[in-house]
Amino acid sequence: MKLRVREWGTGTRHALLVHGLFSDSHTWHRLGPALADRGYHVLAPDLRGHGESPRGRYSPFDWAMDLVDTLPKHADLAIGHSLGGLVLGMSAELLAPRTAVYLDPAWRLDAATADEFTKIWYSWLEWTDIGELKARLGASWPETDIRLRWESMWRADPAVIPGLVPGGAYDYSPERAGMPSLVLASDPSDFITPDHAEELRARGLTVDVFTGRGHSAFREDFDEFIRRLDVWLATLPHRP
Repeated sequence: MKLRVREWGTGTRHALLVHGLFSDSHTWHRLGPALADRGYHVLAPDLRGHGESPRGRYSPFDWAMDLVDTLPKHADLAIGHSLGGLVLGMSAELLAPRTAVYLDPAWRLDAATADEFTKIWYSWLEWTDIGELKARLGASWPETDIRLRWESMWRADPAVIPGLVPGGAYDYSPERAGMPSLVLASDPSDFITPDHAEELRARGLTVDVFTGRGHSAFREDFDEFIRRLDVWLATLPHRP
């Protein structure tokens, strides 16, 4: 499925940005321009069932293959958050970006936690006031991020929830790092536990913990997030 793609910049290097559940490409309203200022042509799709992209059957495999159908191969940098990190990891071998960054990716849940999250995500659809989102998710977010996340939630198809968690445990963790790969985990993280982090390091991924920040650390503290991103990219032998 071809996805709706938002773009920033006209640089010769490509950066791909993949949002999380109930969000859309507006998630990247700060990161997109920041990367464009660094010389990237930034491409940010709305995942299937989100934003202005088509609706259809939902599963991690479908979301991952949509990225392959829509985005260019061999991008210099690819970044995914939560669900976006999950499906970017699944598609990374085919998309083959030079560098991948995963923001608290939702690669693994046991059955009990998956059931708990399913109930939580459905409860969000019962909110009637943006203050509920701020209290539950965005107490540390800038007001613009709260508003954009509120708006994107109501553009999303609720059927994306059973598409992600049809029942039972799942594990879509990458078996290896096919390119320089950074995992930036929240503190604490529901997805990247200490044991999981060690497994990922053994598979060749770099895991960094954003101490004191939640699942959307790039929203909570954008300046520190972009600083960490710049520092890590600068350590690579062939900076993307």
